[in-house]
Amino acid sequence: MLATLYLWGFWLLQEAAVSWDLRDMWARMGIPAKLVVVILFVLSAWSVGVMIDRFITYGAARKQSRYFVQAVAGALREGKLDEAIRIAERNKKSHIAKVVAAGLTEFQASSGLPEEEIIEASKRGLERSVAITHAELKRGLGGLATIGATAPFVGLFGTVVGIINAFKGIEAEKGAGLAAVAGGIAEALVATAIGLFVAIPAVWAYNYFTGKIEAFDVEMDNSSKEVINYFILRRKK
Repeated sequence: MLATLYLWGFWLLQEAAVSWDLRDMWARMGIPAKLVVVILFVLSAWSVGVMIDRFITYGAARKQSRYFVQAVAGALREGKLDEAIRIAERNKKSHIAKVVAAGLTEFQASSGLPEEEIIEASKRGLERSVAITHAELKRGLGGLATIGATAPFVGLFGTVVGIINAFKGIEAEKGAGLAAVAGGIAEALVATAIGLFVAIPAVWAYNYFTGKIEAFDVEMDNSSKEVINYFILRRKK
């Protein structure tokens, strides 16, 4: 249906020789259509901000995690838990560092308890840290999903309002010529085009970042298991 509307609008523009001057279209838009366009631009700006923020955050997490894994391995082999925690604190943007630091801290705080209770307390600390870190990494993605799903409908609402105004113009002018309707149809289709322009990058970004988070979750789960295994072997020595 959208494709049909676009083709119809394009044909009308060709027949009526209506200008594609966006400023002229904006001047002739009604208040509801202008409000729709403003909302779409706000949504676009917000989604771009989330994309930039998540891209920087995930890049820093990946970079610091690579360094942290190499640095903390040596400290753990030597049994220097305090040093391992300090290394984690210097890499606060690393998702793996956050999880490992929580496990090590819980292990040290439970040192006076029986072995089984120490391991269980460490597991709970690791699970809490994984859940919190996952929520931090996912921040803003729900908004991207919402924008990707709703922006086309917001644009379509603007299109419907524009078409209604176009036919009202025909009624007011008592005429049904192409010139009477082409301008309104063109203005209406601009709202749908903007809605798609906002939605498509949001959906792409959401899917891309979701894949990143899934990879981070796997890394955090593996790190948690390795930390627990380390604690078990350490207690047996």
